[in-house]
Amino acid sequence: MTEVERPLAPPPIATALAWARARIGVVDARVLLRHVLGCPSAHLAAHPERPLDEEQWCLYCALVEARVNGEPVAYLTGEREFFGRSFLVSPAVLIPRPETELLVELALAHGGAHPRPRILDLGTGSGAIAITLALELDGAEITAVDAAREALWVAMGNAARLGASVSFMQGSWFEGLAGERYQLIVSNPPYVAAGDPHLSQGDVRFEPRSALAAGAEGLDDLQHIVAAAPAHLDDDGWLLLEHGYDQAAAVRGLLTDAGFSAINSWADLAGIERVTGGRWPGRP
Repeated sequence: MTEVERPLAPPPIATALAWARARIGVVDARVLLRHVLGCPSAHLAAHPERPLDEEQWCLYCALVEARVNGEPVAYLTGEREFFGRSFLVSPAVLIPRPETELLVELALAHGGAHPRPRILDLGTGSGAIAITLALELDGAEITAVDAAREALWVAMGNAARLGASVSFMQGSWFEGLAGERYQLIVSNPPYVAAGDPHLSQGDVRFEPRSALAAGAEGLDDLQHIVAAAPAHLDDDGWLLLEHGYDQAAAVRGLLTDAGFSAINSWADLAGIERVTGGRWPGRP
């Protein structure tokens, strides 16, 4: 990529973008400039001659340099779109990913079969899953749990900002939920192997390790959730789990061993089995 000399004085939009594109690519350059200017994408194209002021130029340069150093765009702008809504994010939470929308779509299909479904979201992070379900399912009673207080602050801020009714609780998985039962439990838990080299690459380097890694094979938290879920599911209730690209068979095995029925895995838009779930038939 050709090096473009950084303008010393605040430049117009077109020049600022040209400089940034040479360092971080066109998409990131535009997203960060839209964030700085507080404008839609169309404004950048319609007003290429508009000059930035000193404060805007200094902020834009700082954001571009941070992106050059690998910091995720979502953390730099403080938000990420998920299921058509903008969610606040911070380094305390995982950045919501498009493939997780499959988990939401499946949860809507299963939860929508009940007039007032009781749904539990384990490891809620930014709250993207729980809040989306609350906004998409009329009358749903949503409980969202996370072990990290800082993550819950982000999630509660998102719920207030988007007008979602969600009950938040701090705890590790089912801790503090004795006697509580749900018609649907969903989770996007940590599922990366602790030694996976991807943990030290790309955006993932900046995300909370506790929300990513789960033991030598990445299955520790999935195993715990599957084993404990029956005590918190109504008869015929469903457990839906997001997992790694190569873990579908292992998760199906965990569900089978735990006594679940109607076990299935669903592929995302890339054709990767990304979510696996099963129905709890109850004990005779």
